[in-house]
Amino acid sequence: MEKHVEDIVKWLREAVEEAHADGLVVGVSGGLDSAVVANLIKRAFPDRSLGVMMPLKSSSADMEDARKTIEACGIKSLTIDLEKAHEALFSEVKENITDKSEWQQDHARLADANLRARLRMSTLYTIATNYNYLVVGTDNAAEWYTGYFTKYGDGGVDLLPLVDFTKGEVRELAKILGVPDSVVNKKPSADLWEGQTDEDEMGTTYDRIDAFLKGGDIPEKDKAVIERMHARTEHKRSPVKQFHIIEGEK
Repeated sequence: MEKHVEDIVKWLREAVEEAHADGLVVGVSGGLDSAVVANLIKRAFPDRSLGVMMPLKSSSADMEDARKTIEACGIKSLTIDLEKAHEALFSEVKENITDKSEWQQDHARLADANLRARLRMSTLYTIATNYNYLVVGTDNAAEWYTGYFTKYGDGGVDLLPLVDFTKGEVRELAKILGVPDSVVNKKPSADLWEGQTDEDEMGTTYDRIDAFLKGGDIPEKDKAVIERMHARTEHKRSPVKQFHIIEGEK
């Protein structure tokens, strides 16, 4: 894992150089993956890396873990409170659709959660533009394969240094990098709503997804869940579909 850390740091530096950028920024949520990325970009650019906390219906425990992560790795940080921006935008959308009697309340919780992820993405890119930084994502192999991320939200990034690592491997990286124990050992959660955990929402566990990705045997029920998620979310991993005029038919 030490060699992986060295290779990722080198790759991050090369990516910044190729893009003619000056550094790197990541959103720090209090979760494992963002903690690992914060440490990696700090190693790559000790003076030109930035961790951003963006509280938005976030639990106090997650914000405390985010602060611990930032303090432990010594990365420069910003805190941007998105509560008012989210409330204003979501309320405006809901009000206008409700006026047409077309508001789908059973879709509201997911729409709300996805808007939060997309507001965070927009915030990171606004900050990145100011500093001429690249935005670094936190998706691991399990999340990427199952599509467990918001399109144009936490999936809207420039670089994905953890996409080849299972959740278990990210945890190993975290221990090497000195991520606080409270972050390493917590239940994974996207903090979409109170009490939400990734595994409850997905209907399987990261251990079983990791085993599946490594070619191991897992229960058929879990295999079916994983394959269904992968198929349903293919659009998230593919380029935007484009219509092209067939040559000679203009």
